[in-house]
Amino acid sequence: MPERNYLLGYGERLAVPIEVASGGAVKRPPYGFAEARERLSPKFQSVVREMDSLPEAVCPQDETVASLTLHPEYYAKSHFPAGFLRAAGLRAVGSRPRRIRPDKRSPDSRGRLREPEEALTTQLFVAGTRASFRRLADEAPAWTEGAPVSASLPAIEDFSAFSVEERVRSLPDDDAPQPLEIVLHASVGERDRHILVGYRIYLESLDLDPRLERTFFVGGLCFLSLRADARRAREVARFSFLRVLRVMPALRPFPSVLRSAAASPRSISLPSQGALDPSLRVAVFDGGLPENSPLKPWATAHDAPGVGPAMADGLRHGEQVTSALLFGSVSGGAAERPVCRVDHYRVLDPRDAGFDLLEVLGRIRTVIQQRNYEFLNLSIGPALPVEDDDIHAWTAVLDEHLSDGRTLATIAVGNSGGELEDPAMKLWRVQVPADSVNALCVGAADSDGPSWSRAAYSSRGPGRSPGFVKPDVLSFGGSDRAPFWVTDGSTRAISKAGTSYSAPAAMRAALSVRAHFGPALSPLAIKALLIHCAESDGQPPDEVGWGRIPKNLEDLVVCRPGCVRVVYQDEITAAGRRRLSIPIPREGLKGKVFITATFCFATSVDSGDPGNYTRAGLSVVFRPNSRRYHGDSTTPASAPFFRPNDLYGGLGMRRADAHKWETTLHRRVGKRADSLHAPVFDIHYNARAHGRGDSSAHPIRYALIITVEAKRVADLYDRVLREYGTRLQPLLPVIRIPVRPSADLLSSN
Repeated sequence: MPERNYLLGYGERLAVPIEVASGGAVKRPPYGFAEARERLSPKFQSVVREMDSLPEAVCPQDETVASLTLHPEYYAKSHFPAGFLRAAGLRAVGSRPRRIRPDKRSPDSRGRLREPEEALTTQLFVAGTRASFRRLADEAPAWTEGAPVSASLPAIEDFSAFSVEERVRSLPDDDAPQPLEIVLHASVGERDRHILVGYRIYLESLDLDPRLERTFFVGGLCFLSLRADARRAREVARFSFLRVLRVMPALRPFPSVLRSAAASPRSISLPSQGALDPSLRVAVFDGGLPENSPLKPWATAHDAPGVGPAMADGLRHGEQVTSALLFGSVSGGAAERPVCRVDHYRVLDPRDAGFDLLEVLGRIRTVIQQRNYEFLNLSIGPALPVEDDDIHAWTAVLDEHLSDGRTLATIAVGNSGGELEDPAMKLWRVQVPADSVNALCVGAADSDGPSWSRAAYSSRGPGRSPGFVKPDVLSFGGSDRAPFWVTDGSTRAISKAGTSYSAPAAMRAALSVRAHFGPALSPLAIKALLIHCAESDGQPPDEVGWGRIPKNLEDLVVCRPGCVRVVYQDEITAAGRRRLSIPIPREGLKGKVFITATFCFATSVDSGDPGNYTRAGLSVVFRPNSRRYHGDSTTPASAPFFRPNDLYGGLGMRRADAHKWETTLHRRVGKRADSLHAPVFDIHYNARAHGRGDSSAHPIRYALIITVEAKRVADLYDRVLREYGTRLQPLLPVIRIPVRPSADLLSSN
């Protein structure tokens, strides 16, 4: 037996494949076939008239894009209107969520009409030649119910041209040329090459530089930059494959030094030893390190490819972020020994302060594609709050890189939490790329003590769905009452506050777990563990996410009396089903038993389909008692566990099944001991691409952390280990925790 009750690993040995019979009820459409045909035929003709008025220059190879809006009752991937698109000779190039009030709703189970109400649905962007749209308008009135379109036509609520007004998000306030961000419906490869060629020719006809030397292809989108005045920007927005045009966001401002009397600079001493685990490295992307930085014994400075000269503010910020990662908040007179070494990449230069953050993103992407880092920190980004109906290039590029689950990235959510000027714009929401679904997006708590809340400056949620709970977690980031202390480039510490420091502090906690156990825990499992152990103290998820991560490493890796915590790490294939046993002894439990479960998985994404952004989802069913069945079922009865309304603190999900597409599920449930017998989670991997089912999807990695608590059974850990000892094993430390429970004090074996 180990001297302490460390985490139990290898929970995946408790998993078995299963098969579950499934079926669905026949759907009653809101419109009959004839009614749908009569509704839509005039809309097809109106679209053709608008498309025929477009100049040839905005329609590469005579192709253009229209908008198809599904009825809100047809949002599921099985309702994708594939038959309609095939018959019309069109292809889907993207989608976005849209809230509408349909003309009708389907009748209820008794055939009674229901009053229409506003609901969320999917707006598809469909492309084809203008000849295809004309043929659609000509042939639609003669379609019969036996035609290939008969199944999907009633699912279409609206069909319209994709207007300039829908494409333009923001324009310059004056007539001077401004940096703009352009998003095109165009993927990498030969199929869409004509779109980029047409875009270049069209912009040159407007005497504009298309700047094609820096393009980002992510999924079905192409991100570019442009400089233009408002008048010519509106002309650019007429290009048929342009999805979004907006003013290029600026770099987030760097946090300033706190000026309160209690925050005067103080003398500190830095450690004389090297990193606890010198083989472990983390990449930091920021403003660089000064040439004479005292952090150089533990941090190596690199200039990212293509970066220009350094700027003083950037160097200061980069050094402070690195200090936060190496030492945490240096609140005492001596900084603790760093967990690992840091590779600091300078990606900022003076050019980026005013124009083209896509250049910065390009430098980051070059490094992460060339170097195989398992841990990354990003405390910089665009000053742009998350949008519900479009994905920004920063988010898409990072999510794509993180989609295999082999890398953990901590991302600062931004410092716009105090913005209240314009409720419609919601400037306080988490800032790009902290809407990432595959990263750990970190806000700031105002204290690391027992009484805490979200720091007033820390950007807050909700995020987009999927990715609704944002930030993922909080970590201490400083405040007027409790500053965060970082080195000022000498033997002094200065007081700061910002998510720039809470994000690397959270990474330091993750690296402590990794250094402690070595490679036994994957980056994805460490992410799940941090979320699992976070405490919200009842505060709402749009304020604190899943909660504040523990200050002490012991709270993450050691099981208290009456408690056992198990880690499952595995992968699952598309459409696969697994049954995961929850380790509860067969005898002797008393009173109330609490089960806390956290699922995290990594997934590829569809950047052109924000409403269907995650291409993988987990359906999770809790079966608490293997002896209880409903009716004639051969499968044990289920019970609620990850209930969306409870899961999201009353904020509500936009769709009935939206929670299954979230990459993190977390909840604590209490049960009577006598109601539990061989409890399990049944999981099913759902896969989709562009909003429809995808049987060719790759396997996904997932991590599950389960904690079972029975306060009246002090030896619960030993009982579980005796009963499951041939499969579960304690994760023994490589670097041991000392007797005093401090995450900042580790000692090597």
